Amino acid sequence: MFLPVMARLAVEVGWRWAALVVSALALALVPLVLLLLADHPRDVGARPYGAPDEDDEPLPTTGSAQVRPARAAVRGLVDAARTSTFWLLAGTFFICGWSTNGLIGTHFVPAAHDHGMPVTTAAGLLALIGVFDIVGTVGSGWLTDRVDARLLLVTYYALRGLSLLVVPSLLGPAVRPNLFLFVVFYGLDWVATVPPTVALCRQHFGLERSAVVFGWVYASHMVGAGIAATFAGTVRERTGTYQAAWLTAGALCLLAAAAVLAIRGADGRRGARVRPPRPEPVAVGG
Repeated sequence: MFLPVMARLAVEVGWRWAALVVSALALALVPLVLLLLADHPRDVGARPYGAPDEDDEPLPTTGSAQVRPARAAVRGLVDAARTSTFWLLAGTFFICGWSTNGLIGTHFVPAAHDHGMPVTTAAGLLALIGVFDIVGTVGSGWLTDRVDARLLLVTYYALRGLSLLVVPSLLGPAVRPNLFLFVVFYGLDWVATVPPTVALCRQHFGLERSAVVFGWVYASHMVGAGIAATFAGTVRERTGTYQAAWLTAGALCLLAAAAVLAIRGADGRRGARVRPPRPEPVAVGG
């Protein structure tokens, strides 16, 4: 919704106005969050999602909620970092960030402009990627409940890598059918990697610790995005084209597809699952 409007503002008025409009709208959300959002289902008279119908109480926990968030985050990283599964998930998500936010999100519009496409048209295509992203994410969540998460990730990364390898031949001054198909596919595949990655975190690190582990995995996603944005910009400045950036991202996605195969499945055939922390002994008696 915002990208075409921001692109028009940047072209006709200036990039500062585009940035100010985004900032003003973000600040306008603050009172809405404070007034309308709740911290817990019980705050609005609801049970936690997934709680048994006959039980009005929140789902039981092992007491980790009493641990300070910073300590829980560091402990989760230390424990998870001892396993190869964590590094495989973090590494593949690093590449996910590289190939989405870092490359397409940052450089698709200038890359299309290099090929003669108007900025507003390229921004509209990027917005269309966001529209299909919603469909792809929901569909991926549905599939993750029914298909091996590793198989889904292999498919997503492999197809993404192959599509990036052909991007240079698709860009041009006009929107041709093959470029439109790339936009639709990339939108469907953009956040599709999240549900199976979350599922693998839950399978290997347990339900309670999976959120903390995925937080660290997602951090690697943003690190990859930052490095990719810098790398692609440097390539463009030094060579005058994004060719090497597209090829690098495509090759990395194919590498991610291969790396996912090294992650053990839910049956534990590859490696050993991380054991949940042992409960503290409880003293009984007077």
